[in-house]
Amino acid sequence: MSVSYDALEMRDPAERERDLFARLPEFLRKASANAPGLAKWLAGVDLDAVGDRAQLAALPVLRKTELMAFQAENPPFGGFANLAALKGGRVFQSPGPLWEPQGLGADPWASARAFHAAGIRPGDIVHNAFAYHMTPGGFILDEGARALGCMVFPAGTGNTDMQVEAAATLRPSVYCGTPDFLKVMLDRAGEMGKDLSCFRLGLVSAGALFPSLRAEYAGRGVTVLQCYATAEFGVIAYETAAEDGTPHPGMVVNENLIVEIVRPGTGDPVPEGEVGELVVTSFNPDYPLVRLGTGDLSAVLPGRSPCGRTNTRIKGWMGRADQRTKVKGMFVDPKQIAEIVRRHPEVAKARLVVVRDGERDAMTLHVEPASGHPIELKPVEASLREITRMGGGVVLAEAGSLPNDGKVISDERDYSG
Repeated sequence: MSVSYDALEMRDPAERERDLFARLPEFLRKASANAPGLAKWLAGVDLDAVGDRAQLAALPVLRKTELMAFQAENPPFGGFANLAALKGGRVFQSPGPLWEPQGLGADPWASARAFHAAGIRPGDIVHNAFAYHMTPGGFILDEGARALGCMVFPAGTGNTDMQVEAAATLRPSVYCGTPDFLKVMLDRAGEMGKDLSCFRLGLVSAGALFPSLRAEYAGRGVTVLQCYATAEFGVIAYETAAEDGTPHPGMVVNENLIVEIVRPGTGDPVPEGEVGELVVTSFNPDYPLVRLGTGDLSAVLPGRSPCGRTNTRIKGWMGRADQRTKVKGMFVDPKQIAEIVRRHPEVAKARLVVVRDGERDAMTLHVEPASGHPIELKPVEASLREITRMGGGVVLAEAGSLPNDGKVISDERDYSG
């Protein structure tokens, strides 16, 4: 598993840095010419002068709320895409909502490196349990696996029994999906009397791979690594492993990305090792995003990976810099909770609490009643499912009992073990 995908991964770090920032000014000029939203956002900036990290850090951080505002004013992409280059492609809707384009060509989200680092090779059959509906998750990994030379079964989400039946027949060696759904499949296969020992490798994302769950998979003969991906950039970083499958610390940043860690709420880079918001600049000419704040927390690990890859390592996903929270592989935004309250005048205040139920994410909406208005929980639960596209419980809280701390979403999952 230590063999690199290509020579780019093994470059001297100084060479990589010189290459990225030598290319950046020309990229910014061309991208601004083809993406009027980006040109508007960077108006007044001397693009030719953006030749190192200090100069890049002087540019504003584009946060997703601002990108959503651009898109609302100029749908679908807010002027941040080269529409001429996207003809024949796909468009997706991520929660927020945000419209995301798929670039043309093989592996537009650069996920093949993550598959390769996980030990997956051409000819492997991949069971892809990411969603192919509306959001780009399924396609992000599908495109990379096929670019690597794998055969992909587009299983999608849900329909556990059908997925177990399909995997028992097709005998894929690779599972790809959220971290906890593989356990759902393996447990259900045991109940159905089906053999899924074909799974030997896994590449997971869109949620935390807890150490206990990784250890359980190893005990069942499946080596599972994870990657960190977003709809805007595809795979940003990925895990690597020793020959025996033991994961190395942190995640290696993908090629052709500039990653910064900034102090939340600012655009100021923090010292190495300090936790902050992950900000990314890509060299995607079709969807050029410069200093986009992901809203995710991470930190840079010192030194190089033992695998030999030389790019920066980050600790991976360490929570949210804002309250927008990933649950079951999907984001829940405070605006969505506000919409539930708006729909139900009998609700005075609401707080979504996210926890772990065994090895799965679970969410519960705590609602306070408005004065003199009893709450029927079932309609609120239906709104929660419709607006977030996920199921969750609704419980009644006493009037005035929810904390007065401004939190709409409380992530109470323990990521320490």
